[in-house]
Amino acid sequence: MISLSCGTNYVYSAWAPQFAERLRLSSTESNLIGTAANLGMYASGIPVGILVDSKGPRISVLIGALALGAGYYPIHLAYDWGPGATSVPVLCLFSLLTGIGSCAAFSASLKSAALNFPHHRGTATAFPLAAFGLSAFFFSTLSSLAFPGNTSDFLFLLAIGTFTIIFVSLFFLRVIPHPSIYEALPASNTHFRPNSSQLRRPKSAEVRSSLERELVNEASDSPCPDIEETLSLISSSSSSSPGDVICEEEGVVKAHGDDSHHLDIRGMSLLPKAEFWQLFALLGLLTGVGLMTINNIGNDAQALWSHYDDSADPKFIQKWQAMHVSILSLMSFTGRLLSGVGSDLIVKKLGMSRFWCLVASSSIFCVGQLCAMKIENPHNLWAVSGLTGLAYGFLFGVYPTLVSEAFGVHGLSQNWGCMTLAPVISGNIFNLLYGSIYDHHSNVLPGGERVCPEGLQCYRSAYLVTFGSSLAGVAMSLWSILAESRKKVGRQRDRRVDGREA
Repeated sequence: MISLSCGTNYVYSAWAPQFAERLRLSSTESNLIGTAANLGMYASGIPVGILVDSKGPRISVLIGALALGAGYYPIHLAYDWGPGATSVPVLCLFSLLTGIGSCAAFSASLKSAALNFPHHRGTATAFPLAAFGLSAFFFSTLSSLAFPGNTSDFLFLLAIGTFTIIFVSLFFLRVIPHPSIYEALPASNTHFRPNSSQLRRPKSAEVRSSLERELVNEASDSPCPDIEETLSLISSSSSSSPGDVICEEEGVVKAHGDDSHHLDIRGMSLLPKAEFWQLFALLGLLTGVGLMTINNIGNDAQALWSHYDDSADPKFIQKWQAMHVSILSLMSFTGRLLSGVGSDLIVKKLGMSRFWCLVASSSIFCVGQLCAMKIENPHNLWAVSGLTGLAYGFLFGVYPTLVSEAFGVHGLSQNWGCMTLAPVISGNIFNLLYGSIYDHHSNVLPGGERVCPEGLQCYRSAYLVTFGSSLAGVAMSLWSILAESRKKVGRQRDRRVDGREA
């Protein structure tokens, strides 16, 4: 429920065109307000992550509830007051608060899911990620049923609804401790025999399960077995995790298992890591593509309908805008679930890389951008919103798991905050690019309203740029798979060399 209230930034396109029309804002100014929300969502990731990792999720959830209410309610008032009552910088500040609130509450829910279900993190994090993607559909549908065509009440719903849901959910949020199953052998035991299966159990756990017997048998088959996914099922959250198979070769104690349980790379330690910059750049390339359409699908629909049928009623166009926001949200929800759960199946059942989910995401983005550059009939614009939502969902459904596996689960909130600086850069660039292109093709009416009568040409050039970014995303994803494969081969070769030397 917390995550369901955190994705309201993605419903921006459902109310932004009407908001801009009432306040006499240009497309660039409207995009600045939307970009401020994205800035709050992604730029606050590092401080929020540090807070969640150090103080736990509850305080972050409370901050999120307060910030969302304090952001949306003044925006609702600004709409009611009309043009000139609230300046664009002040509106950007309130929009920034909504992004900070979303980030604070969502980071807490994501970290709670990862800690409560450590053995299936891809699946566990997929559900809050999917709920986050479904948020826009939930609120836009609720608004269209309760007060259709009323933008003021819609903004009031966002203010009250997000605060209430998150605040009430706070009282039900907790992290469940996971008891240890195995204890690591002391380092002083220097006479470990590979075939003696020396795994010591705590006295509190006397009943041996079939899974544990299988692990003991695997441990006795080789000096240092490569039990990757299975050992993660019994490891805890400390770096000397119970359940480790301890092997001693030339006096060095080695633990093999789920590396993310033992890794704890965070903060400034990320900067020298090439893998961090690889993931950072790839996330930036693809999120910028998605955010541009998410923030501007309403403008796409308005431009196409104004050109296709200049007699179309504004309320009629608003219904189509809300429909596209719902399609984006539903497809993002679907993509997040498929990617999160599917990435676990890809790794555990097929032995393949999670990066294949990013290949799928960037490829779908490519198709979506091609559709955006070709579709002139507004009835077919669903292809753009649907493909963009699916690709965006695939991207975010797997990315937190990639980050936790690369740098450890213990600093996930902080590290994810570092990663989400990438969308701040790319999202700003692509959104402002779209706004400037749209304004260039627009006419300013005597009353101050801006209208673009050129249809597809109002924004086509912007999608040409994002198509290039999507192609770069495909190339980087494939390169990441190749790099991961080479690294895995190198580790296996090192183990064989160590085994021969022993």
